[in-house]
Amino acid sequence: MVGKILKRVYVVLLFSFLYMPIAVLIAFSFNESKSRSNFTGFTLDWYAKLFRNEAVLSALLLSLVLALVAAAIATVLGTMAAVGISRMKRGPRTLIMNLSYIPIVNPEIITGVSLMLLFVVIKNLLGFLGPVADNIIGLPSLLIAHVTFNLPYVLFMVAPKLRAMDKNLYDAALDLGCNERQAFFKVVLPEIMPAVFSAFLICLTYSIDDFTISYFTAGNLQTLPIAIYSMTRKKVSPEINALSAIMFVAILAIILIANYREAAGERKKQKAAARARA
Repeated sequence: MVGKILKRVYVVLLFSFLYMPIAVLIAFSFNESKSRSNFTGFTLDWYAKLFRNEAVLSALLLSLVLALVAAAIATVLGTMAAVGISRMKRGPRTLIMNLSYIPIVNPEIITGVSLMLLFVVIKNLLGFLGPVADNIIGLPSLLIAHVTFNLPYVLFMVAPKLRAMDKNLYDAALDLGCNERQAFFKVVLPEIMPAVFSAFLICLTYSIDDFTISYFTAGNLQTLPIAIYSMTRKKVSPEINALSAIMFVAILAIILIANYREAAGERKKQKAAARARA
């Protein structure tokens, strides 16, 4: 009995420690005054001012477009890589998968600085192109950087799904008249689609949330996290609370959608298996 109570107290304290600061931030985004210690009244003025702030809206639009494009590219490339790696022999496959861990465990500041130096070198090498070379550091470098750090996450989400898939399904599709392309799109892709979609949502979340790597590769552009950082350097305004609250809710919604789709897919498979047994 005491053990169960202690476990519950531990869980409550743990989640309170994790989410209480976020709850306070969201609450103060509705605070009537600029006070960071006293709640004086409810208002939506800070949200209204936020959506009249052209700099923030521009950064938000850039982050959303960048996240969608980068997540889509990374998902396609990562899925293709996972399929190719799954067909390798065990030794090379293990080596490549272990090497793919490096971008994940590598500190983001090192990744950001190394990518920045790479783009500077490329810019200098292409200096003869004039304005074209100057434009490399900006949206192109930012997009490449986001695709780069998202790729390993796609690989590690799709690869286990491919390993768990019944290999006989692909062979059966070939025996029944499909070519390799048809067998992939009609058999393999539907089987791994839940993992592919989850990987896309994870990439979307990481891309919207990224600050460190974006800071070093964005040039003169400002993504939403960089815009928030710039605002905090000048003055901590309740608009930042409102913006942070919106980002938290958006990312939470993405995670919940991913979890719901995964759970729905599992339930669908269980029902199909039950019908097959019956």
